[in-house]
Amino acid sequence: MDVQELMGQARDALTVKRVFGDPIERDGVTVIPVARVMGGSGAGSGTAPSGEGQGEGDATAGSGTGAGFGMMGGPAGVYVIKGDQVAWQPAVNPERMVLTSGFVALLLLIALRGILKVLKGR
Repeated sequence: MDVQELMGQARDALTVKRVFGDPIERDGVTVIPVARVMGGSGAGSGTAPSGEGQGEGDATAGSGTGAGFGMMGGPAGVYVIKGDQVAWQPAVNPERMVLTSGFVALLLLIALRGILKVLKGR
């Protein structure tokens, strides 16, 4: 696979269909799911003139190529359309909430420990 082919596949993967799902209609309410999508790519190439950058006594020409693409996504929320009213409902990630609250609690405990040491030293 060459770099141009990889970049074409990356462009095809990052389409609006990856972000906005098909609308779902029921009882006069339309829900449009929305995702958060991120992607990245990289490519490389290289050659070395005969005898440079090679091991001792190796006079062969070097070459190389490389390419990669990564993508990740997750739910962001939904647009809810009822009549002529549109509302945004964000997706709630309970794992992120638990991790964030645990991290904040740890920081508060560390700060409280420091405050108690200062007060005890008075």
